[in-house]
Amino acid sequence: MSVSRAINRRTVLAGGAVALAAPYLARPARADAALRLLTWEGYAEDAWVKPFEEKTGAKVNITYVGSADEMFAKMQGSKGADFDLATFDTSAFKRYLDAGLLAPVDASKLTAGGNLQPEFRDVAAIKRDGNVYGVPFAWGSLPLIYSKPAFPDSPPDWNAMWNPDFAQQIIMQDDANNCITLGAIVVGVKDPFNLTDADFEAVKAKLIEQKPLLLTYFAGFDEGVTIFAQSDVKLMYSMGEPQLPALKKKGVDAALTIPPAGAIGWLDCWTVSSGAQNMDLVYKWLDACLDPAVGAYLSEKLGYGNTTNPPANQASGVTYGDKLIWLQTPENIEKRVQIWNEVKAAG
Repeated sequence: MSVSRAINRRTVLAGGAVALAAPYLARPARADAALRLLTWEGYAEDAWVKPFEEKTGAKVNITYVGSADEMFAKMQGSKGADFDLATFDTSAFKRYLDAGLLAPVDASKLTAGGNLQPEFRDVAAIKRDGNVYGVPFAWGSLPLIYSKPAFPDSPPDWNAMWNPDFAQQIIMQDDANNCITLGAIVVGVKDPFNLTDADFEAVKAKLIEQKPLLLTYFAGFDEGVTIFAQSDVKLMYSMGEPQLPALKKKGVDAALTIPPAGAIGWLDCWTVSSGAQNMDLVYKWLDACLDPAVGAYLSEKLGYGNTTNPPANQASGVTYGDKLIWLQTPENIEKRVQIWNEVKAAG
């Protein structure tokens, strides 16, 4: 289940290092060659699409989607044959791999793989059976957003959201997967995406303990911002970094933090379709997307964390990729929904 993101979006090698073979020399594209992308808005911009087309002589055909389910349906409908590359986050890899929709990434054909920063070179969620199936591209988090005047000395940690001193000044997402994962982080579960029955009980109790302290649950990006701004909220389990500038536009003196226990991170990756037709263009595209200039664009223009350009991340204030727990497919989403409904129904 993917993290909800209200704005349009929107490692490669095992062993923690990118080891490349001899430079990959792709054949020139045919005059009628085309590269077929399935992606989010913002991930195939003219700033790098046009130079790619000019350099390769190939046409880039882009299909944008508005939801994770729509993307999967389009890939599944043709068993991947309609697209060469697709972009989605780490929580979706199991779904695509189980459906046979992805081809492994051949690191020897990536000449720009060394541009990936260390925290993105060994991501367990994009691996299976010794193969790697994704190239990390853009990322963000579900941070703790707080009122700066309420915490003048230092940022709060997650336990502040269970502090009675802030009763009726705390808001939480209304999202079963994200809230149960956060509860697991707070109670100290080692793997917050694979809970045992005992873990579920501990998380449920923790979330029920918090419920009387909450002003409300919020269901959308804009709703959370509006409630925070209008209701003297001090703490919010946020849906993502863009909620912070939205609050500031409303005159709220707020900040975000990644507490020491960590936070959920979403990591969008380029993946190779099992039905890809032009592998020369596929690897040229992956190399183009690993250009630090593309990383700078993602951070400076779109506000995402990037995987190749640390100075751009620094300038944008997104320097905490190594503190995030990347989304994975949960052990039992139906059970998570059931537990979450029980939390919300508790007296």
